[in-house]
Amino acid sequence: MQLYNTLSAKEREKLIEEAGQDRLTISFYKYAHIGNPKILRNHLFLNWDEMDALGRIYVANEGINAQLSVPAENFNVFKTHLDSISFLENVRLNIAIEQDNKSFLKLKVKVRDKIVADGLNDKTFDVTNKGIHVGAEQFNELIEDPDTVLVDMRNHYESEIGHFKNAVTPDVDTFRDSLDIIEQDLAEHKEDKKLVMYCTGGIRCEKASAYYKHKGFKNVYQLEGGIIEYTRQVRAQNLENKFLGKNFVFDHRRGERISEDIISHCHQCGKPCDTHVNCANEACHLLFIQCEECAATMDNCCSMECQEIHALPYEKQKALRKGKGASNKIFKKGRSPVLKYKK
Repeated sequence: MQLYNTLSAKEREKLIEEAGQDRLTISFYKYAHIGNPKILRNHLFLNWDEMDALGRIYVANEGINAQLSVPAENFNVFKTHLDSISFLENVRLNIAIEQDNKSFLKLKVKVRDKIVADGLNDKTFDVTNKGIHVGAEQFNELIEDPDTVLVDMRNHYESEIGHFKNAVTPDVDTFRDSLDIIEQDLAEHKEDKKLVMYCTGGIRCEKASAYYKHKGFKNVYQLEGGIIEYTRQVRAQNLENKFLGKNFVFDHRRGERISEDIISHCHQCGKPCDTHVNCANEACHLLFIQCEECAATMDNCCSMECQEIHALPYEKQKALRKGKGASNKIFKKGRSPVLKYKK
């Protein structure tokens, strides 16, 4: 029973180009009580591999979080398979606003402790006891209410390139960092304010809505389907778009343009820009915002030091990396003293 990829990302990329078929980038999640995540993981991999699905999927006792790409011609087969799984029947699918056939190049289905890392160790907290879901029209009405506090449940590098007007955007690196900060900042408003949250596709603010209800907040709301579904509804219903800029996404695209506003700046020269890149020095791989001019000048690197390393022969670069583990301590997202214009 094969439960792993046999092709490299480059080999898969070549096959996608040769096939010349359109693919759909899709995301979905579902909080549920899953008894044996490993069995579900194996079932999903075997079936989705046959459909030529590619992506990053996490399965845990608390549910599933999936971001993937499927050939457009296999979409109905994929949807039928989802519906055959009881807790995933009619699950909401977020179809990407901007499509890219190479958004994912491998199929990875992994068992995790949680589908969204939260740092919580509270067995009395029920993640399925969520807040009130609202669509785009009601969301627009809610955030104009003076008794509403609108909170972005994403990380600093996401909200930097795009967020809703008047949203609180915590300067945090991870979802777990934001939970206590927001609770502390809004502690005196647990009863008198409407707490409205949003994130990319809904998964983080759904867990947060359950958490804040658990912590005593009385009026908790979340944007159904996140920014992705909001954008679809705004366009379909001709509603006012209250989102400014780009929506950061966790695949090779790194972002979907929601409005023409550019609210961030190149981290190297300061000119208006909202294009995320990774430093070309593989030992750095820093995620940062870089304009085309700086990319050309700096050879797609974040600093002169990285530029010098990147110019070395590959074997020398590889030798310099030897013994250095690839972890979040190395691959920072938008945090570095070399970024002169990082706010």
